[in-house]
Amino acid sequence: MDRPRLVLASASPRRLALLAQLGLAPDETLHPDIDETPRKAELPRLLAERLAGAKAAACPRPNAFVLAADTVVACGRRVLPKAETAQQARECLELLSGRRHHVLTALVVVAPDGRVATRLSDSVVGFARLTPAQVQAHLAGGEWQGKAGGYAIQGQAAAYIRFLSGSYSGVVGLPLFETAQALRGLGFPLP
Repeated sequence: MDRPRLVLASASPRRLALLAQLGLAPDETLHPDIDETPRKAELPRLLAERLAGAKAAACPRPNAFVLAADTVVACGRRVLPKAETAQQARECLELLSGRRHHVLTALVVVAPDGRVATRLSDSVVGFARLTPAQVQAHLAGGEWQGKAGGYAIQGQAAAYIRFLSGSYSGVVGLPLFETAQALRGLGFPLP
């Protein structure tokens, strides 16, 4: 039996690598062009869910399963940006230093028949208190670029993570347990 087509509505190389851990290689990878600006007073969880849904809706593919996800880093009710400048990354790191924060990754799977499965991974990450020298070294390494909260747990920032409660793969960008559940629930055969 041939496996149905799988479309990943994300240009993230991390999500592609995480799918490979499930033994999956999408038949098509798309970069949905959506506005990711948070709405006024929008809570982090609702933002992640809205953006994942918008990405899936922006990439309709008949006769395919479409998988979309979005990751939001939140400190309290505050959504941290995907750092575009070193100053943004510095502000994020200084805010996270010595504190706990949430990393929320929402995913949406749309089956060929239109059924939809949604899941949310909410992980709590504890950062060590960072010295100015550690912040500067992190900025110099450049891994902050384009990363929500100004860091990537799978990179240099791993040295600053005191604890993680939740899904490591969810913090990276695609919670594998929840992804497998959603796909199986809609009838997609996993290896």
